[in-house]
Amino acid sequence: MKLSFTKMHGAGNDFVVIDATRERFRPTPELLARLSDRRYGVGCDQVLVIESPSSPGIDFDYRIFNADGSEVGQCGNGTRALARFVAEHGLSDKRRLRVQTSTATMELQRLDDGQVRVDMGAPRWTPGQIPLALPAADRYRIDTSFGAIEFGAVSVGNPHALIRVDDVDTAPVEVLGRELQSRRDVFPESVNVGFLQIVDAQLGRLRVWERGSGETLACGSGACAAAAVGHRWGGFGERVKLQLRGGELMLEWSGSEQASIFMTGPAETVFNGEIEWQQ
Repeated sequence: MKLSFTKMHGAGNDFVVIDATRERFRPTPELLARLSDRRYGVGCDQVLVIESPSSPGIDFDYRIFNADGSEVGQCGNGTRALARFVAEHGLSDKRRLRVQTSTATMELQRLDDGQVRVDMGAPRWTPGQIPLALPAADRYRIDTSFGAIEFGAVSVGNPHALIRVDDVDTAPVEVLGRELQSRRDVFPESVNVGFLQIVDAQLGRLRVWERGSGETLACGSGACAAAAVGHRWGGFGERVKLQLRGGELMLEWSGSEQASIFMTGPAETVFNGEIEWQQ
């Protein structure tokens, strides 16, 4: 059979997007691996599946699969891609949408300049909500192969640990990222590891080692987590631009515990295609 797909990206974080509103899609590990493979398949950081809504007041359900086949509950860059996809493919002409993942409900708005603004919800700091197996603190400290490190931890629909560094270009992203992700004694569901350079109150640089995908050119939920942790630590104001390797994202958070984080950034279609697949 032939499976139709659209290749998209948000600030370099790339996706294969599947429309499951019109035709049933079964995300088997083998198919997800084929779609994600950059040599023998299409190639992407995540596979996004758009489904008909299962709850009142929701426009679309939205599933996110990492390159290793694991399903996750949040992908900020993917949410922006979804907004562009549904408009381009005639699934909705609404400028504002509400979408539901396995862990979050998000509201998104297509702007006149082509960018998409997403209400990512309020950050969650309680260790049990992240989840994190440590007592609650603004800054956590654990021993690693790099010595003792400090980090902030927050959930924005998925777990994030943020490490402040002097220069993201020289940060041990892969080695320390892998190490922290394997520390199930600290992070029971593993963790996305962000390396944050605070330039000033309105500007930061960020690299993220993501669960199930490794380093991506941009991580939308990681940018939200970085903005929240940076604000809580006193390094960022309420509005901050984050520079990632694939582009820039604008984040807004008032600092109130119940306030949503808003993320604005680009979403681009690369190409549409079909891939042969035997169910």
